[in-house]
Amino acid sequence: MPVPESGPGTFTVATAGVEDTSTGRPYRVEVEDGIGVDPDEAAEQIAAVLDHEQGWSHSGDVVFRQVADESATLVIRIATPNTSDGICAAGGLDTHGELNCRVGRTVAVNLKRWQLGSPEFDGPPEEYRALIINHEVGHWLGYGHRTCPGPGEPAPVMMQQIKGLYGCVSNAWPYAPDGTFHDGPHVP
Repeated sequence: MPVPESGPGTFTVATAGVEDTSTGRPYRVEVEDGIGVDPDEAAEQIAAVLDHEQGWSHSGDVVFRQVADESATLVIRIATPNTSDGICAAGGLDTHGELNCRVGRTVAVNLKRWQLGSPEFDGPPEEYRALIINHEVGHWLGYGHRTCPGPGEPAPVMMQQIKGLYGCVSNAWPYAPDGTFHDGPHVP
């Protein structure tokens, strides 16, 4: 499926899955208009990642809840490469029409990566989507980049796996099934 390079720069907010509760960190999902991604379906996939037992909320320390209003402290936007680049450039990042980023409270998900995954990642696009969300939300939670801890080890979710695995094995989750945090040496 061809991925459009640019879109109108306007977004539709997902409303299915919105929780009317006072607990959890409020996040909002937005999808650029006219790019062929249903906002509510995307929000459902993102909620599954955020609530996954190997995700950031595995220990119960971090709880997320989806909202559709300005109370969101995290905004996840799926956008065309050009729109995504514009969001990232506002934070001083050059993403070359290829990368995702986090700028302030906004996570920009490049539509190309959402639809096609990454040539470096050994897994289907759906699993790569989990990596995108976990990596960029990890930045929002205050985590910096990591690198491969050793050959054959799972790549830390905070590793820029799209830039190469350096002997590690592709991995989309912050935590192993046994609760061990996938970590590696800090990248300055």
